[in-house]
Amino acid sequence: MRLYTYHRNSAGERVRIALALKGLDYDYVSVPSLADRAYRAINPQGLMPALELDEGHIVAQSGAILDYLEETYPTPSLLPSDPVVKAQARAFGLFISAEMHALSVVRVRKFLVDGLGASQEGVAAWVYHWIDQGFATLEATLEQRRQDWPYCFGDQPGWADLHLIPQLRSARRLGCQVDDYRNLLAIEARCAGLKAFIAARPDRQPDYVAS
Repeated sequence: MRLYTYHRNSAGERVRIALALKGLDYDYVSVPSLADRAYRAINPQGLMPALELDEGHIVAQSGAILDYLEETYPTPSLLPSDPVVKAQARAFGLFISAEMHALSVVRVRKFLVDGLGASQEGVAAWVYHWIDQGFATLEATLEQRRQDWPYCFGDQPGWADLHLIPQLRSARRLGCQVDDYRNLLAIEARCAGLKAFIAARPDRQPDYVAS
């Protein structure tokens, strides 16, 4: 498999964690290193990441890639076995990818400035509002769990955790305050020392350049 991504892309980090948790090898392709329009020819969506499979098949969108990996390489599973808890883990991850990440990505911030004339202060206020509201929701979700697992929805990290960790990293990079979310930070601390999460970190990728 070949993963088209970029070290700082949090959706790509989700997939890198999943690949590492499942022990799957892949080739890393840095999208910015490609010639102009070359990535669009591979993935017409133009968004990262994309996974290239045998015979050149392309799967775009991190959620679809995660589904493919889970169905094709079911062991170890990224999802709990209990149907209700499985649905809750999926909902947790979807809230991050569809509600939080989608509202704060570069192209949205750029449109706020170039398309709507927002100031940098206005863009920052937009980002802080949605990120803070999102983390407050996730914290409350963990408080409602029927069991106080060490990870989001189980005794092992999985689907929800691989969405959470990159989102926390992205929030800090954007200047958001996350110190008030006790449950989220406790899970992050547990994941921080795990090989799969370490291997997927931005600073462990071949295209990383310290800023």
